[in-house]
Amino acid sequence: MTVIGVHSAKFTAEKDSANVRKAVLRYEIEHPVDNDCDFEIWKQYGVRAWPTLMFVDPKGKIIGKHEGEIDFEGFDKLLGDMVAEFDTAEILKSEPLTYHLERDKEWERALSFPGKVLVDEASGRLIISDSNHNRILIATLEGKVRQVIGSGIEGFKDGSADEARFADPQGVALDGNTLYVADTKNHAIRAVDLSTGDVRTIAGTGEQARRLHQGGDAALMQLNSPWDLILHEGVLYIAMAGFHQLWSLDLATKEAHPYAGSGRERIEDGVLAEAALAQPSGIATNGKKLYFTDSETSAVRAADLDRAGKVETIVGLHLFEFGDVDGVGEDVRLQHPIGIDILDGILYIADTYNNRIKKIDPSTREASGLIGSGAAGNADGAPEDAQFHEPGGLCIANGKIYIADTNNHAIRVADMGTLEVTTLELTGI
Repeated sequence: MTVIGVHSAKFTAEKDSANVRKAVLRYEIEHPVDNDCDFEIWKQYGVRAWPTLMFVDPKGKIIGKHEGEIDFEGFDKLLGDMVAEFDTAEILKSEPLTYHLERDKEWERALSFPGKVLVDEASGRLIISDSNHNRILIATLEGKVRQVIGSGIEGFKDGSADEARFADPQGVALDGNTLYVADTKNHAIRAVDLSTGDVRTIAGTGEQARRLHQGGDAALMQLNSPWDLILHEGVLYIAMAGFHQLWSLDLATKEAHPYAGSGRERIEDGVLAEAALAQPSGIATNGKKLYFTDSETSAVRAADLDRAGKVETIVGLHLFEFGDVDGVGEDVRLQHPIGIDILDGILYIADTYNNRIKKIDPSTREASGLIGSGAAGNADGAPEDAQFHEPGGLCIANGKIYIADTNNHAIRVADMGTLEVTTLELTGI
């Protein structure tokens, strides 16, 4: 059996082969991937949906097609039946294909595709989701690493700091000495006692939910790609990207439920339960509203911190409207933004696929570029010259913007006064 991935991109940034290469390395894909940037293969095979599986027999004939996700059991049976049929017909070859598999030397880097970053001014801690190293780093604001949480081996295991296992951890939230982690590929929320380094699971079973549900006992339910967290008055709010919803986890009752979003993937405002979201991947709050990046609609939106409230869109139009345009309201274009934070009523956004940091005034809906030339690269310096490569997270503290520059495997720091960008040197790992 041979697997060939065909990448037919929606976003402009995803058409670039250099970005596709980074994505293949980040997601540890081990099969060949074709960059179908002009949708030629898509059209020739009559594809209509992401994802689509095409089945081709040993003689090159298309024998099946499946649109959308497929569960492992169904997939396993389908392939098993094909193998039996073609083996009986003696048209299968048993020797494997060989090809060169490129790998980055990720363990020689301090970080590997860091997704999110958090700064706690009170304790002077810089917390980094070292996502592809499957661990959390706790450092000083100068970059001296004091704690490493997680063995670095991908998996789902509670225990001490050097035994616990994560799978692509993303957003974090801090409450005193307790750190909450969105363990994205484990579809779980983990809690870390920073005084001991011990890790425990407080929500999720480690298995991905295959359908929408109404929640309940957090420890017993399946979640779907939690991507970011924010804590407010004893409730952990979760950007649940896979469900296209925001969720709430009450830390006192240990119950988790959908908070906003019907589960339909689109951009529709309205009361919390009926609004439609699209892959929320970043979340912040001012104590009155939850602000979130709705990545697949290239939007920034808000949900009231009141269950009788509603969801409203600040900037963004629909699933296929994106770009890099400053302005007000419906004139604004972003491209797959992921990171978000708020300071003095202004939203700061990691406009991920535009390789820029932007600011948005939610009261006027005015958006403007702040830092970054827009070109994918790795350059420090003045705000108009600095270059990022798909920044995925940011946090404002101590008069600085700390940026998880994901594809550059780095933490970048911008001074709020001058907006000058430097790269933080991490030591002590």
